[in-house]
Amino acid sequence: MEPIDFSAPVYGIPQAEKERELLLALNALTRFHAKHCPPYARLLSSLGQGHSIAEKIVDVPFLPVELFKSHNIASVETSEVKINMTSSGTTGAVSKIAVDGDTALLQSKGLTATMVSILGQARRPMLIADTPEVVRDPRLLTARGAGVLGMMRYGRNHVFALNPDLTANHDAIAAFARANSGQPSMIFGFTFMAWTALIDAVGNAQYDLSGATLVHSGGWKKLQDRAVSNEVFRETMRVRHGITDIYNFYGMVEQMGTLHLEGPNGLLSPPRFSDIIIRDPRTLLPVEDGTPGIIQTLSLIPRSYPGHSLLTGDLGVIEAVDTGLDGRMGKVFRVLGRLPKAELRGCSDVYAIPNKKAA
Repeated sequence: MEPIDFSAPVYGIPQAEKERELLLALNALTRFHAKHCPPYARLLSSLGQGHSIAEKIVDVPFLPVELFKSHNIASVETSEVKINMTSSGTTGAVSKIAVDGDTALLQSKGLTATMVSILGQARRPMLIADTPEVVRDPRLLTARGAGVLGMMRYGRNHVFALNPDLTANHDAIAAFARANSGQPSMIFGFTFMAWTALIDAVGNAQYDLSGATLVHSGGWKKLQDRAVSNEVFRETMRVRHGITDIYNFYGMVEQMGTLHLEGPNGLLSPPRFSDIIIRDPRTLLPVEDGTPGIIQTLSLIPRSYPGHSLLTGDLGVIEAVDTGLDGRMGKVFRVLGRLPKAELRGCSDVYAIPNKKAA
């Protein structure tokens, strides 16, 4: 398989050119995983795609992301697995992702390429909107812990905003604010944890964090239940702590290292080494831009497991292509929420893989 050029501009390639680049690499990944992961090869064969080469990226075979919650699927031997990552499931079912050294390195490089586009090259003082317990055991990480640990490499002088009991560490937050007032710094936390650490847990306290770039993702369900939208989130952070440089992103543990980052226009953009497709929930056929449907995510990073083309349980819509707004080419999209019950019609065949053991 060809190496990924992480030095190229993350958002500077027109969609047609991007698709030509991605198609070759995605076809290579399909062949690689079919050769090294027998359950995946059986799945392709059952769908009549055992030896097919996709002519367009919409034809690249996909797996429903839910499959990683019911099966251990890997394209490497168990001895090659360096990290076992799990999703932060709330229903008891969690994804289990086997990551080898090569995939871990690609995850790191992909994350770096995306984050440098908003943070620059220099590592910034970092406030983590979480508790230190979340990264205690790096060998077995939830999506939350893996996300925090992955982001920590872009910061320095790390400070955790929450105590183990999820109360605010006021002294630590205040000291961080004093030391970095008006200077470039960064804050990272999953969305609900960021709200907990900087709004709920601190009471009426206000801190000068005006020089910080806040990066957050996930956990919207709990906030939406409390009528906290993305707009309310941003405005509250501005009023309370002076934070105006805020970036939400869309990503998942099943494609760690691939972040679809929010731009100043509030829309999300896939980085150069990935893309999204929107599919009709009933037919699973691609829909026209501007039409809501299920989000399919494509990424060149997964090598130790067949996660390069996944059908999520999320609804989204492609708002525009190649607008050049904010210096970004390619697709820009919006996530609309979860598919009710995450029920993927027409995908029953993929649950018929007989071998649940890792290949």
